[in-house]
Amino acid sequence: MSINLIDYGFTGADFLAAQEIIKDKKPDHLQVVRYIPARVIESQRDRFKVVCELGEVTAEIKGSFHHSNEEYPVVGDFVVIRYNELGSSLVDAVLPRRSKFSRVDFLGHAESYAKNVREQVSAANFDYVFIMSSLNHDFNLNRFSRYLTATLQGGGFPVFILTKADLVDDPTAMINDVRKIARDIPVITISNKTGFGIDELTPFLEPAKTIVFLGSSGVGKSSLLNYLAGKSLMEVKEIREDDSKGKHTTTFRQLFRLSSGALVIDTPGIRELGLWDSSEGISLAFAEVEELFSNCRFNDCSHTNEPSCAVLAALEDGSLSNEKWQNYLSQSKENAFVTDHSEYLRKKNEIGMSIARFSRELKKTPKHVK
Repeated sequence: MSINLIDYGFTGADFLAAQEIIKDKKPDHLQVVRYIPARVIESQRDRFKVVCELGEVTAEIKGSFHHSNEEYPVVGDFVVIRYNELGSSLVDAVLPRRSKFSRVDFLGHAESYAKNVREQVSAANFDYVFIMSSLNHDFNLNRFSRYLTATLQGGGFPVFILTKADLVDDPTAMINDVRKIARDIPVITISNKTGFGIDELTPFLEPAKTIVFLGSSGVGKSSLLNYLAGKSLMEVKEIREDDSKGKHTTTFRQLFRLSSGALVIDTPGIRELGLWDSSEGISLAFAEVEELFSNCRFNDCSHTNEPSCAVLAALEDGSLSNEKWQNYLSQSKENAFVTDHSEYLRKKNEIGMSIARFSRELKKTPKHVK
């Protein structure tokens, strides 16, 4: 079955990027092996499912991905594959990403965190991010704030989705709390059980546009996907009544195409989110906070006890909530830590690669020259 990649969000810019890579490749004269663009729709470790002009293909990654600085493919990526109709196809290159969702991946034990932080990309090339929380014990404004920062940093358009409206008599107070974080961002309350509010999602279900579902386990991501698809695409598991926590229904990332033509990336539940290189996302999410800084009397104001501090004045008159200020400080401190130590790791890796290159060149040197 042939597939038109345009239906999967493939753009003119993606086409040009793919051709730039393919022009240097050499297919075999029988056309058994050739290089073509594709989109990753499922990833499980080093094995992937991709869609391309020839249909759905299973592919592995070429070996150089394991020991180079190449972007590792994730669901949503547009890639160039080495298609082999007689054997295994390979993901050969990842095309430039328009957007991505990143989090911090800590390596090793707690005592070595400072030296072992790296970026973990979980989804790419999306247009909208449905930031989801259920109206039960899972409801957490701090988590909403962190998801918003990560979404804005990654380049997606955020939409707050409050699920399980059928479980509460009056969600007004919680909705108002979310709106204080959201500002102009849409806040939509839905029930997958009754269908309440789901029509409000229609403007975002555009053909060839990609949506990422983001939220912790048990918030109703799989249920919403099944509702929108009109059939069961994902297994739905019950949550624990005492704390509203759910089991991981999604264990790996997948991209689905709905009958509307919209594309949905369903991700495993994320409860704790380590922010990665989020300076821009923090500035966008807390724009009104950073605007206050220019009104402070001193340029180097620490916003703790200085006279004529605009932040302290806003906290006192209530125009800035203490919760939002503490969220800003927490995210800024975390981002500074990650930025500092990821830079340390980057320089360390560069030195290691230089030593490895020198070692390889030394081995090539004739013995009589040494």
